Amino acid sequence: MNLSQIKLIATDMDGTLLNSNHEVSKLFFELFEEIKKHNILFVAASGRPYYSIVEKLSSIKDDIIVVAENGGIVAKQDTLLLSTPIKKDNLSKVESIVDSNHHIHPVFCTKLKAYFKSASNGHIKLLSEYYPTFTVIDSITDIEEEIIKIALYHDQDSEHYIYPLVKELESDYKLKISGKNWLDISDDLANKGHALELIQKMYHISKEDTLVFGDYNNDLEMLKLASYSFAMENAHPNVKEIANFETKSNNEFGVEIILKQLIEAKNNLLG
Repeated sequence: MNLSQIKLIATDMDGTLLNSNHEVSKLFFELFEEIKKHNILFVAASGRPYYSIVEKLSSIKDDIIVVAENGGIVAKQDTLLLSTPIKKDNLSKVESIVDSNHHIHPVFCTKLKAYFKSASNGHIKLLSEYYPTFTVIDSITDIEEEIIKIALYHDQDSEHYIYPLVKELESDYKLKISGKNWLDISDDLANKGHALELIQKMYHISKEDTLVFGDYNNDLEMLKLASYSFAMENAHPNVKEIANFETKSNNEFGVEIILKQLIEAKNNLLG
């Protein structure tokens, strides 16, 4: 494995760069300063909204590209590079499914804020960890802005308790199981792979010069665009099948271990 040629690093956030307490390690920020010295482009790619990613990475936000809402938004230094809103045609069908299944808690994500339904009252504190800027509404018709993504939360398991109820929507939208408790609904082109491909083309960076970390199904398209694709030890089996390499879990500094190796390889190249 030769990491000395890497020009672009893209990493997922929850379950990957963030530990189980939703924290970024002090070690990562130290390593990032070394990465910067080698002029490596860094991309934080998450299902989280833009403002939540920027909050987690506030000290380096001006030095990175942010891929938010699973690729629905791409931004650099608050400049929007890409926005892919959801089609509105079948939103009433989505709302009907959610309203008929009270164990599903929806988050309607727009560029600047999220909307929770009043029926999710008991889950608002939990949902706000991921979507800290929000308004509570009674109906989807209360939302005037473009919706970039709809995130659906279940207390136990999204794959078993949400997906079977919404799979009929796959002809209209992209459905992604993005975490143990989350399923995301978005436009077909709103995925991390499409966003990363745009960035690679903008900066003339090849698959062979790209390093990617991921842990869940919403990372699959992105992982396919990197020769150096890493699944976390805690990753979904689908991710481990696609990725070319594996690293330690998000609680064991899996990303940082590989970044250390990359920096060492770069330094050795310089002599």
